[in-house]
Amino acid sequence: MVAQILVTLDGTVHDPDVPFLHADDLAALRGDGVFETLLIRSGRTRRVGAHLDRLERSAEMMDLPKPDRDTWQSAIDVAEKQWQETGGDGEAWLRLVYSRGRESAPDGDPTAYVMAGAVADRVNRARADGISVVTLDRGFSTDLAGSARWQLLGAKTLSYATNMAALRHAADEGFDDVIYLSSEGFVLEGPRSTVITVTGKTLATPPAESGILPGTTQRAVFETAEHEGWTTRTATLRRADLIAADSVWLVSSVALAARVTSLNRYVMPVSPNGTDAHEFAELVDRAICVD
Repeated sequence: MVAQILVTLDGTVHDPDVPFLHADDLAALRGDGVFETLLIRSGRTRRVGAHLDRLERSAEMMDLPKPDRDTWQSAIDVAEKQWQETGGDGEAWLRLVYSRGRESAPDGDPTAYVMAGAVADRVNRARADGISVVTLDRGFSTDLAGSARWQLLGAKTLSYATNMAALRHAADEGFDDVIYLSSEGFVLEGPRSTVITVTGKTLATPPAESGILPGTTQRAVFETAEHEGWTTRTATLRRADLIAADSVWLVSSVALAARVTSLNRYVMPVSPNGTDAHEFAELVDRAICVD
């Protein structure tokens, strides 16, 4: 199996096993930066434009210099080519990392690089077998995003300590993943995914205004679904709405579509009149191939 790929924005390919970041890089010290994770499938990086759009938005929210799209695109192309040329014949994740740079050089250049590596086995298991999920309190109200810009709700930042702690807690309790709830009990998102419910031919997802990260995969799925005759909507959802749906999915750029098979240890029934799970998964597969 090919090792990970590391490329800087000047197009240089680095040895991923050689130390790269300075010890005082603010990405490591404070998580002061943003990132995106994309999928390489069939030799192509998918939904690049949508991810660069969100990288720009997150950078703006954090007062980082506006990313140069052409430079990032060139680095993505190099990493994609390297993945193919060094024996990467399966799916890969491709990550864009953009931090404020070194603490000792506050007026210096930001740190920016692209990485790629093989999709983890857990992703394939989640796609094939579904996932058990626990709901956890995220600790804020849905109106916080509009009143507290400094909370960076809706930005994809490197500050993932809370998300990783939630996933560890879930694993300790015997669950695969998490769905966050607001202080009002409204459904928000997963630590690394967007929630979509399927009821008949209707897809629903929580509104971005509630302080969640706008999902690039969710957007792609909704666009493709609308083109194919589905109904899509954003809606304020509660746990009861998840249980009442034909199926519930956590979608993301790499895992794509993982069906929630149990919620807080309640086994989610399969509706005999609902959309077949394979039908939705295939919809997601088609959606991420549309650029």
